[in-house]
Amino acid sequence: METIELKVDMVALHEKRLRKCLSKVKGIERVEVEASIEKVVITGYANRNKVVKALRRVGLRAEFWSAHNEILSTYATGSVMFNTYSFF
Repeated sequence: METIELKVDMVALHEKRLRKCLSKVKGIERVEVEASIEKVVITGYANRNKVVKALRRVGLRAEFWSAHNEILSTYATGSVMFNTYSFF
């Protein structure tokens, strides 16, 4: 079983359209959507490129999740704590 992590632009109600599109791709067993950080985790035996191609065909911007996306999502959710230092 393979896990595919994608970054998909989730504007408005795209989750319903995303799930409908992925339900037609053979080999996908489970789809987890984290809309707040625009992350989609797909579990199954589907081809990575076919999944991205199917999402782009219905008009969703999708790309493979990377470490760069992880850093950006951390800042977007506000879960980073900033230390403030006073020198005086």
